[in-house]
Amino acid sequence: MCGRYASSRRPEDLAGIFEIEKWEPEETLEPDYNVAPTKEVYAVLDRPVKDAADPRPVRQLRRLKWGLVPSWAKTPEGGARMINARAETVHEKPSYRRAFAARRCIIPADGYYEWVTGTQERDLEVEGKKKRPRKQPYFVLPADGSVFAMAGLYEFWRDRTLPDDHPQAWWVTCSVITTEAEATPLAVAPAEGPYSLAEIHPRMPLMLTPDRWDAWLDPARTDPEDLRSLLEPPPAGLMRAYPVSTAVSNVRNNGPELLKELDGPEEGTLF
Repeated sequence: MCGRYASSRRPEDLAGIFEIEKWEPEETLEPDYNVAPTKEVYAVLDRPVKDAADPRPVRQLRRLKWGLVPSWAKTPEGGARMINARAETVHEKPSYRRAFAARRCIIPADGYYEWVTGTQERDLEVEGKKKRPRKQPYFVLPADGSVFAMAGLYEFWRDRTLPDDHPQAWWVTCSVITTEAEATPLAVAPAEGPYSLAEIHPRMPLMLTPDRWDAWLDPARTDPEDLRSLLEPPPAGLMRAYPVSTAVSNVRNNGPELLKELDGPEEGTLF
């Protein structure tokens, strides 16, 4: 699962990392250390530039709203619930399959937050049932400090209640693809555990290693079976995790202090 993450890199840095050809300074976002659903987020995508003479796809850094609204939806109200798409079923779910075939993106992050779940709570999550309140939060990130490139999808939705020339007539929304969490040991684990991502939560965002970026973003690749080969989890042993303050659980809290590593879980929390 991915329900909260941190994104503090500047557009100039992301442009160099992803070889961005186009981004608009007026779309710059402030560093966000507590990115929550329905917020505007950065996404990297390959798409022709509107009204340009050259029809080739251009790598762009865009601002999208986190929470995918399918093009056929009558209202955008369900977007807040569609922040994640499962890698195992994304090619067949009506809400995601069109975007999977034609509108894929990368959502860059520093890393993501996950709240540790107990055994019973995990069983409820697997069954799709309501969970108990989350416990100790952990920050998960690449052990080498590189960008955490989350596989994503984006979609366009037309608000038919507004005229064509209204600036909010079109919504561009996105979703993060998740996969089964790694059960192999973390590259750097907390002193008191957990020692794998699966011990924190059964799901994790699908991280794309740089060798898959071009293929994932290529809009010419539309065959679902071909694309599913890109959904393989990255090699094991690339991630680290550490406990952070429960202050991150409140979406109103936002600042670099949320990323501060604690010596151990806060008193009264699981693990």
